[in-house]
Amino acid sequence: MDGARIILLAGPSGSGKTHLARQSGLPVLELDDFYRSGDDPLLPRDPALGIADWDDPASWDAEAAVEAIEEISRSGSAEVPIYDISRDVRVGSRRFETGPAGVFVGTGIFAAEIAGACSERGLLADAIVVRRARWKNFLRRLWRDLREHRKPPLTVVRRGLALFREEPAVLARQTALGCRALNRAATVAALRACSSGATRR
Repeated sequence: MDGARIILLAGPSGSGKTHLARQSGLPVLELDDFYRSGDDPLLPRDPALGIADWDDPASWDAEAAVEAIEEISRSGSAEVPIYDISRDVRVGSRRFETGPAGVFVGTGIFAAEIAGACSERGLLADAIVVRRARWKNFLRRLWRDLREHRKPPLTVVRRGLALFREEPAVLARQTALGCRALNRAATVAALRACSSGATRR
């Protein structure tokens, strides 16, 4: 293996992508940290809620994410942003490193958006969209967003209900972009298969 390759782990908000990725023991790149800052003129707004529309792919800097993934694949590390969603802003950066791992996981609700670009550049090990019951995602997302004080409670509930309604379309889009739709058990198995014996040379 000439360079580390990425497993893109997409799925609706609250589907447990990051938890599954961390369970794999592989290095995990938080792709949601590539959100645009609140003062970016390209950041779309949700007119109903009056806040940044984090569920619009245009709120995310796909080009920067792919460039970082390519640098990580080539050199084993890259400087990546840290995003504070409660403030709609990047608050710093950190050094992401794969170490000896030949595979790393990139998680985020827009991970599927870059499946094609990563495949074309030879960076892709796999692309998966985590499929789980909508009501489970709704409850997990609600609990997380309230616990982390991401936004005022009413905004969190209204956004959660909107995401619940839109989830089938999200899954269909991510599958059309090149992801395999797998349940949690199959996702764990796929991560293990990719990580087995995958070391950087």
